[in-house]
Amino acid sequence: MKQKALWINQIKGLCICLVVIYHSVITFYPHLIGLQHPLSGLLAKCWVYFNLYLAPFRMPVFFFISGYLIRRYIDEVDWRTSLDKRIWSIVWVLALWGVLQWQALTHLNAWLAPERELATSSNAAYADSFSGFVLGMITASTSLWYLYALVVYFTLSKLLSRWKLPVLGLLALASIAINFLPLPWWGMNSVVRNMIYYSLGAWYGAELMAWMKSVNLRRIWLATGAFAAVSVVLWFANVPLLLSLLSIVVIMKLFYSLEQRYAVHPNNLLNVIGSNTIAIYTTHRILIEAFSLFLIGEMNAASWPVWAELTLVLVYPFASLFICTLAGLGVRKISTALFGDVFFSPPSTLTLSPSTR
Repeated sequence: MKQKALWINQIKGLCICLVVIYHSVITFYPHLIGLQHPLSGLLAKCWVYFNLYLAPFRMPVFFFISGYLIRRYIDEVDWRTSLDKRIWSIVWVLALWGVLQWQALTHLNAWLAPERELATSSNAAYADSFSGFVLGMITASTSLWYLYALVVYFTLSKLLSRWKLPVLGLLALASIAINFLPLPWWGMNSVVRNMIYYSLGAWYGAELMAWMKSVNLRRIWLATGAFAAVSVVLWFANVPLLLSLLSIVVIMKLFYSLEQRYAVHPNNLLNVIGSNTIAIYTTHRILIEAFSLFLIGEMNAASWPVWAELTLVLVYPFASLFICTLAGLGVRKISTALFGDVFFSPPSTLTLSPSTR
């Protein structure tokens, strides 16, 4: 990887870490009903609220970077090559890991929490039939909705690239409207809400990057502060668009400035994680389900010493992130070494245009 791109890869690494922490929190803390110490309950609430406050910074930045990195395919690469490189390769991973997650989560729940009532129609991974699983995947009701969104976003961004400005306006309106008029499928709501950021990166990412590198935020601190204040007010009014746009600029400026000041090594931890986002994204949900099903039962049974309970409630998201990251990197290495990376890219016999590989 070229040195100049390392800071972008580090942002990807940060984003996937926030995604893992997000899933770790929502599958664990809201279900703790038997905590022994009041401080444990307070810490659990702090994690839930912290997770909520990270929402404008997590997926918008992730999607902007994703769009920025594929802009060449939008303007220069033909549809046949794009279909192979940018659509089919993602559809393969989405379908394969959709099935693996469905089977893994179904068996984990039957083993660790057979009494648990699952909302089988809310997530494809909890479906009680193949038709229910397919419907969940089609409607983006899946923990893998990020991959679903990448396919939809790329296709529409390439199709609509001639009408960038009016389409961006419509996407901005849709991103706001979906907060007040949601669709029946939670994943599809997220897909609609975040397309503006991907398209912005794909269509205007180069210009925005050049502006971001040249602007000195300290010289326009008053305007930046005013924009931030308005953004926060709108966020509390359930309109996170401006705060998300501000977070994209600030996070990119931070990582770019750090790279200018300090040498970034290719083996930097965030860079390694950023180079393996798909592997961590696809594998972490299975591990988190296993962790939460086991530990929730233990915590609610009040069988641990108070000091152990407090320690777990405090550090659980970090411990989960550490294990999930190591597991994702390990699965990727095994997939590459033993199976030709078939778990994260289509077999060569199934590619649509073998000559491009």
